[in-house]
Amino acid sequence: MDARTAAKALAISSRKLWAMTASGEIPHVRIGRSVRYPVFELQSWVNEHTEGNR
Repeated sequence: MDARTAAKALAISSRKLWAMTASGEIPHVRIGRSVRYPVFELQSWVNEHTEGNR
């Protein structure tokens, strides 16, 4: 999914998403100059970072 959709799905701002992307904190794929967020990897990341799942 694209950045706008990913930010909306995560209920965070686009700026926060870009910061997390730049730091390598969140899974993403670069295709040329485009950045995409794989749906299944993003869902797994959310599950791993959900409080109570530790």
